[in-house]
Amino acid sequence: MLSLLRAAHLALTFLTTLPLPHVGEVREGEFSKASGFYPLAGYVVGGVLALVWWICSSLNLPAGVSAALTLSAWLWITGMLHFDGLVDSADAIFAMKSPARRLEILSDVHIGAFGLATGIIVLLLKWSLLESVSSVIPLILAPVMARVVLLAPMNFFRAARAESLGARSREGWWPVAVLLSSPLLLVSGGGVVALAALVWSMLVAKFCANRLGGGISGDVYGAIVETAEIVGLLAWTVWMAAP
Repeated sequence: MLSLLRAAHLALTFLTTLPLPHVGEVREGEFSKASGFYPLAGYVVGGVLALVWWICSSLNLPAGVSAALTLSAWLWITGMLHFDGLVDSADAIFAMKSPARRLEILSDVHIGAFGLATGIIVLLLKWSLLESVSSVIPLILAPVMARVVLLAPMNFFRAARAESLGARSREGWWPVAVLLSSPLLLVSGGGVVALAALVWSMLVAKFCANRLGGGISGDVYGAIVETAEIVGLLAWTVWMAAP
């Protein structure tokens, strides 16, 4: 039981900015266990988004302002961890270089044109989708499903760098993640969001693996989460608009 609580604690401290006590030294295999609790972090993120959106709606703020404040809360509660991975991945993946050189670019802390453009596009897409949200449901669905489907490419594709944090997170407890997220499949549109996010995550992982010589990295995991959240929001919006 203590190992489960420690794994959940590690997942929350790693993926959110909740003011929790430091987990201390991370032992061998604990990042792998923690990945099973990624959906728990998704619930936290979704709860924060839902609360901010509800407050903005209660104050009758303009839709654009509500979307901007909700997006700001999204970036804050995640510590921009996934967004940083997205930007770094874009600089490497879209570079017209060899796979080996792309891996080097992936380690560069500087932001290039590809990363900047991709980051702006993703933020605009999230903002515009949040502007059209009429319920807290997709605000919880998208973060949770994006984090549970991440385990599919994490376990299917090898790590781009053997000793990286991404490599230490592989072979995660996917049954735990599926169990934690399964109640949301009963929500209207939940299955659609999950399926869309899963297909998208595998496509992104496949594309990135091809560009990086066959493996994917922790930065790519971040890119998958960021874009899968967008796909989840979009899938729910289309589902609800369907006659």
